[in-house]
Amino acid sequence: MLNKIMLVVIVVWQLFLSVSAQQTLWGNRQEKEGIYSIQDSVMIHTRDGAEISAMIVRKKNDKVPRPVVLQFTIYVRDQGRDIQSLKEAADRGYVGVMAYTRGKRFSRSDIFPYETDGKDAYDVIDWISRQSWCNGSVGMYGGSYNGFTQWAAAKKRHPALKTIVPYVANRPGMGLPMENNIFVNPNYEWSFYVGNNKYLDNKTGDDRQRFRNMMFKWWEIGAAYNKMDSIDGTPNRLFQRWISHPDFDAYWQNMAPYKNDFAQINIPVLAFDGYYNDSQNSGIYYLKEMNKYNPKIPVYLVIGPYGHFGTQSGGQETINGYTISKKALFPIKEYTYQWLDYVLKGAVKPTFLKDKINYQVMSTDEWRSASSLDAMHNDYLKFYLSSEKVREGFSLDLKKPKNETFLTQEVDFADRENSNNDYYPDPIVRDNLSGKNGYVFISEPIQQAVIVNGSFKGNIRLSINKKDADIGVTLYELNSEGKYFHLSYYIGRASYAKDMTRRQLLTPEKKEIIKFENTHLVSKQLEKGSRLVVVLNINKNPFSELNYGTGKTVSSETIADAKKPLVIKWFNDSFVEIPILK
Repeated sequence: MLNKIMLVVIVVWQLFLSVSAQQTLWGNRQEKEGIYSIQDSVMIHTRDGAEISAMIVRKKNDKVPRPVVLQFTIYVRDQGRDIQSLKEAADRGYVGVMAYTRGKRFSRSDIFPYETDGKDAYDVIDWISRQSWCNGSVGMYGGSYNGFTQWAAAKKRHPALKTIVPYVANRPGMGLPMENNIFVNPNYEWSFYVGNNKYLDNKTGDDRQRFRNMMFKWWEIGAAYNKMDSIDGTPNRLFQRWISHPDFDAYWQNMAPYKNDFAQINIPVLAFDGYYNDSQNSGIYYLKEMNKYNPKIPVYLVIGPYGHFGTQSGGQETINGYTISKKALFPIKEYTYQWLDYVLKGAVKPTFLKDKINYQVMSTDEWRSASSLDAMHNDYLKFYLSSEKVREGFSLDLKKPKNETFLTQEVDFADRENSNNDYYPDPIVRDNLSGKNGYVFISEPIQQAVIVNGSFKGNIRLSINKKDADIGVTLYELNSEGKYFHLSYYIGRASYAKDMTRRQLLTPEKKEIIKFENTHLVSKQLEKGSRLVVVLNINKNPFSELNYGTGKTVSSETIADAKKPLVIKWFNDSFVEIPILK
């Protein structure tokens, strides 16, 4: 037994030497470039004994302590790309540091995305602040997961952290891997992509067909959602870990700022986001909560018609088939460093920040600004979901109905030939609304041009014959050419509408009120004569968890729970409120 242990130790040590030699050779090769001092194999130890692998780039022979630009990421990409971003920081008069989350690159710790990043970021910043080349000031920037790590770091409030610049920041438990308490599928394969090895498992992550096959097989056979990895044939430890927390409970709350945590964040923030960023409600959540708990702290936003990846590059010329204004494109890296110079070096405030909220208005070449998210609009259009038949649907009426009536919808969850709730904005502009399920509500033509500006909200009044349902509400503009322009959407679980931290089942056949407001923010000029369209539906498709309404844990429900169709009554005193700027 002892010999076997010794053999393992020798093999591990040989691997370590081999890796260390490769790191040193690579570092020496970079050193020959002459103007940079590169440390590519730094190991930072956390207070609880874990390891954080990091790289540091400075200008060679620079003896002056500098402010530090930190990126803290789970994405261990090719060294050339990461090193180049650190050289950019050095070229601009900073020290560039790239730290990889616990368990990544040369760290021997286990990989658990989200769970320790806040305290680990604190330890990394603390280590940086004690180095001779740091002047005591640290700023952070980056997108997606890197946006999340910045907010996680801000929660821990190290005094050396002076600002964050998050792009399309994730908020675990809110937007991904679940949205309004509905687990959605994209993060299933992502868990393999970042969790399978110390770098990135591109081979598995790029095998989209494998995961589509798994998803559609799950849909067709009606298995429980928690059996998805059994269908795939590979255990998914992170997926199972996540779906065991359907409430927005302490597991999710502890990962990033929550409630009063925002009151303690005292650093300025510049955020970037997109109207068609899938996890937009994550990034906007942080800003709303900062404004709620700590309104005196300057928090800025730049937002426009971009997707998740497009935002991080300063926009894209087309998004889901829609061509944006060329004036909507912007130099995000240049803007980032203008902000960092302003906060960390005392430079002038960037001129692109006209006010706290800076947004591009779709269907125009115009950028506008507002003092807050609420100040983006100066009125609401309140529409009732009437049962009066008009055109291809029902009336979206400005007047409250005099008499209570309802529309009845039946959803057979055992039916796998048809799906419900085509809410995803791809394409953004379409010729018609697909599907014969759900209800379409259409307004009269608007009498003057207005801008839909902000996040729509509403009250859905319903009764169902079961204990729960997943609801979809999608908002469109129907223009004079007969084209439907996707503006925003909501999907959410009815049992969490009152409290996302605690499930409260509905009482069968009882009229209930489902309030919603966590929808995607948008700015779009509506021409005179356009109509507004709302599609109301039950979420039933292969792309997310399937709620059969039994009241059991949703991830454990199967097609055996679909014996009785869901019957839902949509009452005509339901309404939506659409924010507008006149």
